[in-house]
Amino acid sequence: MAEQPAGNHQRQWWRDAVIYQIYPRSWADADGDGLGDLPGITARLAHVADLGADAVWLSPFYTSPQNDAGYDVADYRDVDPRFGTLADADALLERAHELGLRVLFDLVPNHSSSEHPWFVEALASPPGSPARARYVFRDGGGADGELPPNNWLSNFGGPAWTRVTEADGRPGQWYLHLFDVTQPDFDWTNPEVADEMESVIRFWLDRGVDGFRIDVAHGLVKVPGLPDVPPDAAALRTERTGALPMWDQPGVHDIYRRWRSVTDSYAVPGEDADRILCGEAWVWPTEALAHYVRADELHQTFNFGFLTAPWIADELREEITASLAAVAEVGAPQTWVLSNHDVVRHASRLGFAPVPGPLHMGGIGPGDPQPDAEAGLRRARAATTVMLALPGSAYLYQGEELGLPEATELADEVRQCPHWLRSGGADRGRDGCRVPVPWEADAPSYGFGPADNAWLPQPAAYGELAVDRQAGVEGSTLELYRALLRVRRDLGIGLGDLTWLDLGEDVLAFEIGTPDGGPVRVVANLGAAPIPLPAGDLLVASAAPVDGLLPVDAAAWIR
Repeated sequence: MAEQPAGNHQRQWWRDAVIYQIYPRSWADADGDGLGDLPGITARLAHVADLGADAVWLSPFYTSPQNDAGYDVADYRDVDPRFGTLADADALLERAHELGLRVLFDLVPNHSSSEHPWFVEALASPPGSPARARYVFRDGGGADGELPPNNWLSNFGGPAWTRVTEADGRPGQWYLHLFDVTQPDFDWTNPEVADEMESVIRFWLDRGVDGFRIDVAHGLVKVPGLPDVPPDAAALRTERTGALPMWDQPGVHDIYRRWRSVTDSYAVPGEDADRILCGEAWVWPTEALAHYVRADELHQTFNFGFLTAPWIADELREEITASLAAVAEVGAPQTWVLSNHDVVRHASRLGFAPVPGPLHMGGIGPGDPQPDAEAGLRRARAATTVMLALPGSAYLYQGEELGLPEATELADEVRQCPHWLRSGGADRGRDGCRVPVPWEADAPSYGFGPADNAWLPQPAAYGELAVDRQAGVEGSTLELYRALLRVRRDLGIGLGDLTWLDLGEDVLAFEIGTPDGGPVRVVANLGAAPIPLPAGDLLVASAAPVDGLLPVDAAAWIR
Protein backbone atom coordinates (compact mmCIF):
# COMPACT_ATOMS: atom_id res chain seq x y z
CA MET A 1 0.00 0.00 0.00
CA ALA A 2 1.09 3.59 -0.53
CA GLU A 3 3.69 5.21 1.64
CA GLN A 4 2.50 8.16 3.73
CA PRO A 5 5.09 10.96 3.85
CA ALA A 6 5.95 12.36 7.26
CA GLY A 7 7.26 15.68 5.93
CA ASN A 8 10.61 17.36 6.30
CA HIS A 9 12.99 15.30 8.45
CA GLN A 10 15.15 18.21 9.50
CA ARG A 11 15.99 17.61 13.16
CA GLN A 12 13.94 20.11 15.14
CA TRP A 13 12.95 18.99 18.61
CA TRP A 14 9.24 19.69 18.24
CA ARG A 15 8.79 17.60 15.08
CA ASP A 16 8.73 14.33 17.01
CA ALA A 17 8.49 15.57 20.61
CA VAL A 18 6.32 13.88 23.21
CA ILE A 19 4.83 16.63 25.36
CA TYR A 20 3.14 15.92 28.69
CA GLN A 21 0.23 18.08 29.81
CA ILE A 22 0.09 19.12 33.46
CA TYR A 23 -3.18 20.50 34.79
CA PRO A 24 -1.76 22.56 37.67
CA ARG A 25 -4.65 22.34 40.12
CA SER A 26 -4.64 18.52 39.88
CA TRP A 27 -0.96 17.54 39.68
CA ALA A 28 0.52 18.04 43.15
CA ASP A 29 -0.40 20.18 46.17
CA ALA A 30 2.65 21.40 48.10
CA ASP A 31 0.98 23.74 50.59
CA GLY A 32 -1.90 21.51 51.67
CA ASP A 33 -4.82 23.71 50.62
CA GLY A 34 -6.30 20.99 48.40
CA LEU A 35 -5.34 22.71 45.15
CA GLY A 36 -2.26 21.85 43.11
CA ASP A 37 0.41 24.52 42.78
CA LEU A 38 3.68 25.38 41.07
CA PRO A 39 5.96 24.18 43.90
CA GLY A 40 4.08 20.87 43.80
CA ILE A 41 4.71 20.60 40.07
CA THR A 42 8.40 21.39 40.47
CA ALA A 43 8.78 18.73 43.15
CA ARG A 44 7.32 16.04 40.87
CA LEU A 45 8.86 16.96 37.50
CA ALA A 46 11.30 14.06 37.69
CA HIS A 47 8.33 11.77 37.05
CA VAL A 48 7.90 13.28 33.58
CA ALA A 49 11.62 13.05 32.84
CA ASP A 50 11.67 9.42 33.99
CA LEU A 51 8.67 8.70 31.78
CA GLY A 52 10.71 9.80 28.77
CA ALA A 53 8.77 12.88 27.65
CA ASP A 54 10.55 15.79 26.00
CA ALA A 55 8.53 18.68 27.38
CA VAL A 56 5.64 19.70 29.61
CA TRP A 57 2.69 21.94 28.86
CA LEU A 58 1.08 23.66 31.82
CA SER A 59 -2.55 24.74 31.74
CA PRO A 60 -3.09 28.31 33.03
CA PHE A 61 -1.89 29.40 36.47
CA TYR A 62 -2.16 33.15 35.88
CA THR A 63 -4.05 35.52 38.16
CA SER A 64 -7.70 34.58 37.74
CA PRO A 65 -11.02 34.39 39.60
CA GLN A 66 -11.07 30.74 38.45
CA ASN A 67 -14.55 30.80 36.94
CA ASP A 68 -13.21 28.53 34.21
CA ALA A 69 -10.28 26.96 36.04
CA GLY A 70 -7.84 29.69 35.01
CA TYR A 71 -8.91 30.11 31.40
CA ASP A 72 -10.40 33.41 32.57
CA VAL A 73 -7.21 35.46 32.95
CA ALA A 74 -7.16 38.70 34.95
CA ASP A 75 -3.38 39.28 34.68
CA TYR A 76 -1.34 37.57 31.95
CA ARG A 77 1.99 38.49 33.55
CA ASP A 78 1.57 37.16 37.06
CA VAL A 79 0.87 33.94 38.95
CA ASP A 80 -2.34 33.49 40.88
CA PRO A 81 -1.49 33.34 44.60
CA ARG A 82 -3.36 30.02 44.81
CA PHE A 83 -0.65 28.52 42.59
CA GLY A 84 2.40 30.41 43.82
CA THR A 85 4.49 33.36 42.72
CA LEU A 86 6.56 34.50 39.76
CA ALA A 87 9.59 33.22 41.64
CA ASP A 88 7.92 29.80 41.78
CA ALA A 89 7.38 29.93 38.01
CA ASP A 90 11.06 30.76 37.50
CA ALA A 91 12.07 27.89 39.79
CA LEU A 92 9.86 25.50 37.84
CA LEU A 93 11.47 26.54 34.56
CA GLU A 94 14.94 26.13 36.04
CA ARG A 95 14.21 22.66 37.41
CA ALA A 96 12.58 21.49 34.18
CA HIS A 97 15.55 22.62 32.14
CA GLU A 98 17.91 20.87 34.56
CA LEU A 99 15.96 17.66 33.86
CA GLY A 100 16.18 18.19 30.11
CA LEU A 101 12.50 19.12 29.80
CA ARG A 102 11.24 22.04 27.76
CA VAL A 103 8.23 23.97 29.08
CA LEU A 104 5.16 25.30 27.29
CA PHE A 105 2.74 27.67 29.01
CA ASP A 106 -0.90 28.13 28.09
CA LEU A 107 -1.85 31.33 26.26
CA VAL A 108 -5.49 32.48 26.32
CA PRO A 109 -5.84 35.14 23.59
CA ASN A 110 -9.52 34.89 22.61
CA HIS A 111 -10.89 36.31 25.83
CA SER A 112 -9.90 37.63 29.25
CA SER A 113 -11.55 37.49 32.63
CA SER A 114 -14.27 40.02 33.35
CA GLU A 115 -11.98 41.04 36.21
CA HIS A 116 -9.15 42.02 33.84
CA PRO A 117 -8.37 45.74 34.29
CA TRP A 118 -9.20 46.37 30.65
CA PHE A 119 -12.73 44.99 31.01
CA VAL A 120 -13.31 46.75 34.31
CA GLU A 121 -12.35 49.97 32.54
CA ALA A 122 -14.63 49.10 29.60
CA LEU A 123 -17.64 48.70 31.88
CA ALA A 124 -16.94 52.10 33.46
CA SER A 125 -16.54 53.78 30.05
CA PRO A 126 -19.25 54.90 27.60
CA PRO A 127 -20.21 53.20 24.34
CA GLY A 128 -17.75 54.03 21.56
CA SER A 129 -14.87 54.64 23.97
CA PRO A 130 -11.33 53.30 23.37
CA ALA A 131 -11.74 51.08 26.44
CA ARG A 132 -14.76 49.32 24.94
CA ALA A 133 -13.03 48.98 21.58
CA ARG A 134 -10.71 46.34 23.08
CA TYR A 135 -13.70 43.96 23.43
CA VAL A 136 -16.68 43.07 21.24
CA PHE A 137 -19.39 45.44 22.44
CA ARG A 138 -22.47 46.00 20.29
CA ASP A 139 -25.85 47.68 20.53
CA GLY A 140 -28.76 45.30 20.92
CA GLY A 141 -31.66 44.66 18.60
CA GLY A 142 -35.32 45.40 19.13
CA ALA A 143 -37.00 48.71 19.81
CA ASP A 144 -34.95 49.43 22.92
CA GLY A 145 -31.87 47.29 22.33
CA GLU A 146 -33.37 44.56 24.50
CA LEU A 147 -32.42 41.73 22.11
CA PRO A 148 -28.91 40.26 21.68
CA PRO A 149 -27.04 41.57 18.62
CA ASN A 150 -27.24 38.16 16.92
CA ASN A 151 -28.18 34.52 17.54
CA TRP A 152 -24.77 33.23 18.61
CA LEU A 153 -24.69 30.76 21.48
CA SER A 154 -22.05 30.29 24.17
CA ASN A 155 -20.04 27.08 24.20
CA PHE A 156 -21.03 26.78 27.83
CA GLY A 157 -24.77 27.09 27.16
CA GLY A 158 -27.15 29.98 26.69
CA PRO A 159 -26.65 33.11 24.60
CA ALA A 160 -23.14 34.36 23.79
CA TRP A 161 -24.14 37.92 24.72
CA THR A 162 -24.67 39.67 28.05
CA ARG A 163 -26.17 43.13 28.43
CA VAL A 164 -24.41 45.63 30.70
CA THR A 165 -25.81 48.32 32.92
CA GLU A 166 -24.40 51.70 31.96
CA ALA A 167 -23.04 54.29 34.40
CA ASP A 168 -26.41 56.06 34.51
CA GLY A 169 -28.16 52.87 35.61
CA ARG A 170 -29.91 52.18 32.33
CA PRO A 171 -29.59 48.94 30.33
CA GLY A 172 -26.87 49.43 27.74
CA GLN A 173 -24.76 47.60 25.20
CA TRP A 174 -24.10 43.87 24.97
CA TYR A 175 -20.70 42.18 25.05
CA LEU A 176 -19.71 38.93 23.35
CA HIS A 177 -18.52 35.88 25.31
CA LEU A 178 -18.19 32.69 23.28
CA PHE A 179 -17.56 30.91 26.57
CA ASP A 180 -18.53 31.87 30.12
CA VAL A 181 -20.25 35.17 30.88
CA THR A 182 -17.08 36.07 32.83
CA GLN A 183 -14.91 35.58 29.71
CA PRO A 184 -15.48 38.56 27.38
CA ASP A 185 -14.02 38.17 23.88
CA PHE A 186 -11.26 40.53 22.79
CA ASP A 187 -11.76 42.47 19.55
CA TRP A 188 -8.79 41.41 17.45
CA THR A 189 -9.46 44.09 14.86
CA ASN A 190 -8.05 46.51 17.45
CA PRO A 191 -4.25 46.88 17.07
CA GLU A 192 -3.95 47.52 20.81
CA VAL A 193 -5.11 43.95 21.50
CA ALA A 194 -2.52 42.49 19.12
CA ASP A 195 0.27 44.60 20.60
CA GLU A 196 -0.67 43.64 24.15
CA MET A 197 -0.68 39.90 23.39
CA GLU A 198 2.70 40.14 21.67
CA SER A 199 4.02 41.87 24.77
CA VAL A 200 2.69 39.01 26.93
CA ILE A 201 4.40 36.45 24.68
CA ARG A 202 7.71 38.28 24.92
CA PHE A 203 7.36 38.61 28.71
CA TRP A 204 7.30 34.84 29.17
CA LEU A 205 9.83 34.05 26.44
CA ASP A 206 12.23 36.41 28.18
CA ARG A 207 11.78 34.36 31.37
CA GLY A 208 12.80 31.17 29.54
CA VAL A 209 9.52 29.59 28.41
CA ASP A 210 10.01 27.30 25.41
CA GLY A 211 6.65 27.93 23.78
CA PHE A 212 2.90 28.18 24.14
CA ARG A 213 -0.22 26.14 23.68
CA ILE A 214 -2.82 28.54 22.26
CA ASP A 215 -6.34 28.26 23.63
CA VAL A 216 -9.22 28.56 21.11
CA ALA A 217 -6.70 29.24 18.35
CA HIS A 218 -9.41 29.19 15.69
CA GLY A 219 -11.69 31.74 17.38
CA LEU A 220 -9.87 35.07 17.59
CA VAL A 221 -11.24 36.61 14.37
CA LYS A 222 -14.95 36.98 13.64
CA VAL A 223 -16.68 37.77 10.35
CA PRO A 224 -17.23 41.55 10.02
CA GLY A 225 -20.78 42.52 10.90
CA LEU A 226 -21.18 39.45 13.14
CA PRO A 227 -23.91 37.77 11.04
CA ASP A 228 -26.27 35.16 12.48
CA VAL A 229 -25.15 31.54 12.38
CA PRO A 230 -27.02 29.35 9.87
CA PRO A 231 -29.59 26.75 10.98
CA ASP A 232 -27.18 23.86 10.31
CA ALA A 233 -24.48 25.27 12.60
CA ALA A 234 -23.97 22.06 14.57
CA ALA A 235 -23.18 20.04 11.45
CA LEU A 236 -20.95 22.74 10.00
CA ARG A 237 -18.81 22.83 13.13
CA THR A 238 -17.47 19.33 12.50
CA GLU A 239 -17.63 19.42 8.69
CA ARG A 240 -16.70 22.92 7.53
CA THR A 241 -15.86 24.98 10.60
CA GLY A 242 -14.93 28.12 8.70
CA ALA A 243 -18.52 28.45 7.44
CA LEU A 244 -19.43 29.64 10.94
CA PRO A 245 -18.79 33.37 11.51
CA MET A 246 -16.86 32.99 14.76
CA TRP A 247 -14.51 30.11 13.87
CA ASP A 248 -11.55 29.53 11.54
CA GLN A 249 -11.64 32.88 9.75
CA PRO A 250 -8.75 33.80 7.41
CA GLY A 251 -7.57 36.64 9.65
CA VAL A 252 -6.32 34.28 12.35
CA HIS A 253 -3.44 33.31 10.08
CA ASP A 254 -2.10 36.85 10.03
CA ILE A 255 -1.99 36.77 13.83
CA TYR A 256 0.03 33.57 13.87
CA ARG A 257 2.44 34.79 11.23
CA ARG A 258 3.23 37.72 13.51
CA TRP A 259 3.66 35.42 16.51
CA ARG A 260 5.88 33.02 14.53
CA SER A 261 8.20 35.90 13.68
CA VAL A 262 8.39 36.63 17.41
CA THR A 263 9.24 33.06 18.44
CA ASP A 264 11.69 32.69 15.56
CA SER A 265 13.53 35.77 16.80
CA TYR A 266 14.35 33.85 20.01
CA ALA A 267 15.96 30.92 18.19
CA VAL A 268 19.65 30.36 18.83
CA PRO A 269 21.66 29.79 15.62
CA GLY A 270 23.22 26.34 15.50
CA GLU A 271 21.15 25.01 18.41
CA ASP A 272 17.96 22.93 18.49
CA ALA A 273 16.30 25.59 20.64
CA ASP A 274 13.17 26.64 18.77
CA ARG A 275 10.42 28.29 20.81
CA ILE A 276 7.18 26.80 19.56
CA LEU A 277 3.47 27.51 19.17
CA CYS A 278 0.83 24.76 19.36
CA GLY A 279 -2.77 25.58 18.49
CA GLU A 280 -5.93 24.20 20.01
CA ALA A 281 -8.04 24.53 16.87
CA TRP A 282 -11.19 22.42 16.58
CA VAL A 283 -11.25 22.81 12.80
CA TRP A 284 -12.62 20.60 10.03
CA PRO A 285 -11.91 19.47 7.36
CA THR A 286 -8.40 18.22 7.98
CA GLU A 287 -7.06 20.28 5.08
CA ALA A 288 -8.26 23.50 6.75
CA LEU A 289 -6.51 22.57 9.98
CA ALA A 290 -3.26 22.06 8.07
CA HIS A 291 -3.30 25.74 7.09
CA TYR A 292 -2.40 26.59 10.69
CA VAL A 293 0.95 24.77 10.44
CA ARG A 294 2.28 26.32 7.27
CA ALA A 295 5.97 27.17 7.49
CA ASP A 296 5.44 30.74 8.71
CA GLU A 297 2.62 30.02 11.18
CA LEU A 298 2.21 27.60 14.09
CA HIS A 299 4.55 24.67 14.67
CA GLN A 300 1.81 22.26 15.79
CA THR A 301 -1.97 21.86 16.05
CA PHE A 302 -3.71 19.10 17.95
CA ASN A 303 -5.29 16.41 15.77
CA PHE A 304 -8.76 16.20 17.26
CA GLY A 305 -9.98 14.11 14.36
CA PHE A 306 -7.74 11.31 15.61
CA LEU A 307 -8.87 11.87 19.21
CA THR A 308 -12.54 11.53 18.24
CA ALA A 309 -12.08 8.56 15.89
CA PRO A 310 -13.88 5.39 17.08
CA TRP A 311 -12.12 2.12 17.90
CA ILE A 312 -12.73 0.82 14.37
CA ALA A 313 -9.80 -0.13 12.15
CA ASP A 314 -11.08 1.33 8.88
CA GLU A 315 -12.00 4.68 10.43
CA LEU A 316 -8.67 5.01 12.24
CA ARG A 317 -6.81 4.14 9.03
CA GLU A 318 -8.76 6.76 7.08
CA GLU A 319 -8.19 9.43 9.72
CA ILE A 320 -4.46 8.76 9.97
CA THR A 321 -4.05 8.69 6.18
CA ALA A 322 -5.91 11.97 5.66
CA SER A 323 -4.09 13.62 8.56
CA LEU A 324 -0.61 12.76 7.31
CA ALA A 325 -1.44 13.74 3.74
CA ALA A 326 -2.80 17.14 4.82
CA VAL A 327 0.29 18.21 6.75
CA ALA A 328 2.65 16.76 4.14
CA GLU A 329 1.24 19.35 1.73
CA VAL A 330 2.68 22.12 3.94
CA GLY A 331 5.83 20.29 5.11
CA ALA A 332 4.68 20.04 8.73
CA PRO A 333 4.56 17.17 11.22
CA GLN A 334 1.28 15.83 12.54
CA THR A 335 0.45 16.22 16.26
CA TRP A 336 -1.44 13.34 17.87
CA VAL A 337 -3.42 13.32 21.11
CA LEU A 338 -5.90 10.99 22.84
CA SER A 339 -6.78 12.81 26.08
CA ASN A 340 -6.69 16.27 27.62
CA HIS A 341 -8.42 18.37 30.27
CA ASP A 342 -11.51 18.96 28.09
CA VAL A 343 -12.51 15.43 27.04
CA VAL A 344 -13.46 12.15 28.67
CA ARG A 345 -10.26 10.19 29.39
CA HIS A 346 -9.63 7.66 26.66
CA ALA A 347 -9.45 4.79 29.17
CA SER A 348 -13.18 5.42 29.69
CA ARG A 349 -14.16 6.88 26.30
CA LEU A 350 -13.04 3.67 24.61
CA GLY A 351 -14.88 1.55 27.16
CA PHE A 352 -18.13 1.85 25.24
CA ALA A 353 -19.04 -0.31 22.24
CA PRO A 354 -17.51 1.25 19.11
CA VAL A 355 -19.97 3.16 16.92
CA PRO A 356 -19.08 4.47 13.44
CA GLY A 357 -18.49 8.20 13.15
CA PRO A 358 -16.70 10.81 15.28
CA LEU A 359 -16.89 10.10 19.00
CA HIS A 360 -17.98 13.38 20.62
CA MET A 361 -18.78 12.53 24.24
CA GLY A 362 -19.86 14.73 27.13
CA GLY A 363 -19.05 14.06 30.76
CA ILE A 364 -20.29 10.96 32.56
CA GLY A 365 -22.03 10.96 35.93
CA PRO A 366 -23.96 8.74 38.34
CA GLY A 367 -26.96 7.20 36.64
CA ASP A 368 -25.45 7.55 33.16
CA PRO A 369 -24.41 4.51 31.11
CA GLN A 370 -21.01 3.49 32.42
CA PRO A 371 -17.98 2.36 30.39
CA ASP A 372 -16.56 -1.14 30.59
CA ALA A 373 -13.45 -0.37 32.65
CA GLU A 374 -11.47 -3.43 31.58
CA ALA A 375 -12.21 -3.03 27.87
CA GLY A 376 -11.56 0.69 28.10
CA LEU A 377 -8.12 0.22 29.63
CA ARG A 378 -7.17 -2.50 27.12
CA ARG A 379 -8.15 -0.28 24.21
CA ALA A 380 -6.54 2.80 25.73
CA ARG A 381 -3.22 0.98 26.11
CA ALA A 382 -3.47 -0.27 22.53
CA ALA A 383 -4.51 3.13 21.16
CA THR A 384 -1.53 4.79 22.85
CA THR A 385 0.76 2.10 21.44
CA VAL A 386 -0.53 2.99 17.99
CA MET A 387 -0.35 6.75 18.54
CA LEU A 388 3.24 6.77 19.77
CA ALA A 389 4.32 4.90 16.62
CA LEU A 390 2.82 7.48 14.25
CA PRO A 391 5.04 10.00 12.45
CA GLY A 392 5.09 13.38 14.18
CA SER A 393 4.72 14.62 17.72
CA ALA A 394 2.34 13.47 20.47
CA TYR A 395 0.79 14.91 23.60
CA LEU A 396 0.01 12.96 26.75
CA TYR A 397 -2.38 14.05 29.51
CA GLN A 398 -1.39 13.68 33.13
CA GLY A 399 -2.44 10.34 34.59
CA GLU A 400 -3.03 8.55 31.32
CA GLU A 401 0.30 6.81 31.87
CA LEU A 402 -1.32 5.30 34.96
CA GLY A 403 -4.40 4.16 33.05
CA LEU A 404 -6.60 6.55 35.02
CA PRO A 405 -10.26 6.28 34.09
CA GLU A 406 -12.72 9.14 34.09
CA ALA A 407 -14.18 9.85 37.54
CA THR A 408 -17.75 8.96 36.52
CA GLU A 409 -19.38 8.95 39.96
CA LEU A 410 -18.73 12.53 41.07
CA ALA A 411 -21.66 13.85 43.06
CA ASP A 412 -23.49 16.83 41.62
CA GLU A 413 -22.59 19.05 44.56
CA VAL A 414 -18.82 18.77 43.93
CA ARG A 415 -18.91 19.57 40.21
CA GLN A 416 -17.39 22.92 39.29
CA CYS A 417 -17.15 23.00 35.49
CA PRO A 418 -18.98 25.90 33.80
CA HIS A 419 -20.54 23.41 31.36
CA TRP A 420 -22.33 21.82 34.31
CA LEU A 421 -23.25 25.07 36.00
CA ARG A 422 -24.50 26.97 32.92
CA SER A 423 -26.41 24.01 31.48
CA GLY A 424 -28.43 23.58 34.68
CA GLY A 425 -26.99 20.09 35.07
CA ALA A 426 -27.81 18.92 31.54
CA ASP A 427 -24.11 18.69 30.64
CA ARG A 428 -21.96 16.80 33.15
CA GLY A 429 -18.96 18.95 32.23
CA ARG A 430 -15.26 18.20 32.38
CA ASP A 431 -14.59 17.62 36.08
CA GLY A 432 -14.33 13.86 35.62
CA CYS A 433 -11.04 14.11 33.69
CA ARG A 434 -9.58 16.72 36.06
CA VAL A 435 -9.52 14.76 39.32
CA PRO A 436 -6.11 14.96 41.09
CA VAL A 437 -3.37 12.48 40.24
CA PRO A 438 -2.60 9.60 42.67
CA TRP A 439 1.06 9.27 43.60
CA GLU A 440 1.16 7.07 46.72
CA ALA A 441 -1.54 4.50 47.41
CA ASP A 442 -1.39 4.68 51.20
CA ALA A 443 -0.92 8.43 51.65
CA PRO A 444 -3.58 11.10 52.26
CA SER A 445 -5.23 12.11 48.95
CA TYR A 446 -3.09 9.34 47.43
CA GLY A 447 -0.04 11.58 47.73
CA PHE A 448 -1.55 14.51 45.85
CA GLY A 449 -1.12 16.65 48.95
CA PRO A 450 -0.45 16.31 52.68
CA ALA A 451 -4.15 16.08 53.60
CA ASP A 452 -7.36 14.43 52.39
CA ASN A 453 -8.79 17.66 51.02
CA ALA A 454 -8.27 17.46 47.24
CA TRP A 455 -10.41 20.01 45.39
CA LEU A 456 -12.19 17.15 43.63
CA PRO A 457 -12.64 13.77 45.36
CA GLN A 458 -10.56 10.92 43.96
CA PRO A 459 -12.23 7.58 43.19
CA ALA A 460 -11.16 4.67 45.39
CA ALA A 461 -9.89 2.92 42.25
CA TYR A 462 -7.18 5.57 41.91
CA GLY A 463 -5.33 4.12 44.91
CA GLU A 464 -4.37 0.92 43.12
CA LEU A 465 -3.35 2.97 40.08
CA ALA A 466 -0.98 5.24 42.03
CA VAL A 467 2.53 5.76 40.74
CA ASP A 468 4.11 3.82 43.61
CA ARG A 469 1.91 0.79 42.85
CA GLN A 470 2.99 0.68 39.21
CA ALA A 471 6.63 1.77 39.14
CA GLY A 472 8.86 -1.20 38.35
CA VAL A 473 5.89 -3.56 37.94
CA GLU A 474 6.14 -5.47 34.68
CA GLY A 475 3.00 -5.09 32.58
CA SER A 476 1.73 -2.02 34.41
CA THR A 477 0.46 0.87 32.33
CA LEU A 478 3.20 3.11 33.69
CA GLU A 479 5.92 0.69 32.58
CA LEU A 480 4.23 0.30 29.18
CA TYR A 481 4.43 4.06 28.62
CA ARG A 482 8.06 4.15 29.75
CA ALA A 483 8.91 1.34 27.34
CA LEU A 484 7.07 2.95 24.44
CA LEU A 485 8.78 6.29 24.93
CA ARG A 486 12.20 4.70 25.35
CA VAL A 487 11.95 2.66 22.12
CA ARG A 488 10.37 5.60 20.28
CA ARG A 489 13.31 7.83 21.19
CA ASP A 490 16.01 5.21 20.63
CA LEU A 491 14.79 4.38 17.11
CA GLY A 492 13.60 7.84 16.08
CA ILE A 493 10.15 6.41 15.36
CA GLY A 494 8.44 9.82 15.34
CA LEU A 495 10.61 10.85 12.39
CA GLY A 496 9.82 7.79 10.30
CA ASP A 497 7.61 7.31 7.24
CA LEU A 498 4.44 5.23 7.38
CA THR A 499 3.46 2.48 4.94
CA TRP A 500 0.16 0.66 5.44
CA LEU A 501 0.03 -3.13 5.63
CA ASP A 502 -2.99 -5.32 4.91
CA LEU A 503 -3.27 -7.94 7.65
CA GLY A 504 -7.04 -8.25 7.81
CA GLU A 505 -10.27 -6.30 8.07
CA ASP A 506 -10.15 -5.59 11.81
CA VAL A 507 -6.38 -5.13 12.01
CA LEU A 508 -4.65 -1.77 11.93
CA ALA A 509 -1.15 -2.45 10.66
CA PHE A 510 1.63 -0.32 9.27
CA GLU A 511 5.38 -0.17 8.92
CA ILE A 512 7.52 2.74 10.09
CA GLY A 513 10.80 3.24 8.28
CA THR A 514 12.92 4.69 11.05
CA PRO A 515 15.89 6.99 10.36
CA ASP A 516 17.97 5.25 13.04
CA GLY A 517 17.58 1.65 11.96
CA GLY A 518 15.38 -0.86 10.13
CA PRO A 519 11.63 -0.72 9.81
CA VAL A 520 9.26 -1.30 12.73
CA ARG A 521 5.94 -3.03 12.19
CA VAL A 522 2.97 -1.86 14.25
CA VAL A 523 -0.02 -4.17 14.59
CA ALA A 524 -3.25 -3.46 16.47
CA ASN A 525 -6.00 -6.06 16.87
CA LEU A 526 -9.42 -4.37 16.86
CA GLY A 527 -11.29 -7.57 16.06
CA ALA A 528 -13.06 -10.21 18.14
CA ALA A 529 -10.37 -12.93 18.20
CA PRO A 530 -6.58 -13.14 18.68
CA ILE A 531 -4.46 -12.78 15.55
CA PRO A 532 -1.02 -14.11 14.58
CA LEU A 533 1.87 -11.70 15.09
CA PRO A 534 4.19 -11.07 12.16
CA ALA A 535 7.63 -12.61 12.44
CA GLY A 536 10.34 -10.56 14.12
CA ASP A 537 11.57 -9.32 17.46
CA LEU A 538 8.85 -8.04 19.77
CA LEU A 539 9.89 -4.56 20.94
CA VAL A 540 6.87 -3.69 23.08
CA ALA A 541 3.22 -4.73 23.34
CA SER A 542 0.20 -3.34 25.15
CA ALA A 543 -0.73 -6.90 26.15
CA ALA A 544 1.50 -9.96 26.19
CA PRO A 545 1.08 -12.26 23.16
CA VAL A 546 -0.01 -15.83 23.92
CA ASP A 547 1.42 -18.63 21.77
CA GLY A 548 2.36 -16.14 19.08
CA LEU A 549 -1.10 -14.56 19.03
CA LEU A 550 -1.88 -10.91 19.74
CA PRO A 551 -4.91 -10.65 22.06
CA VAL A 552 -8.04 -8.69 21.24
CA ASP A 553 -7.74 -4.91 21.83
CA ALA A 554 -3.95 -5.07 21.89
CA ALA A 555 -1.14 -3.56 19.85
CA ALA A 556 2.54 -4.38 19.38
CA TRP A 557 5.75 -3.05 17.82
CA ILE A 558 7.84 -5.68 16.01
CA ARG A 559 11.22 -5.46 14.32
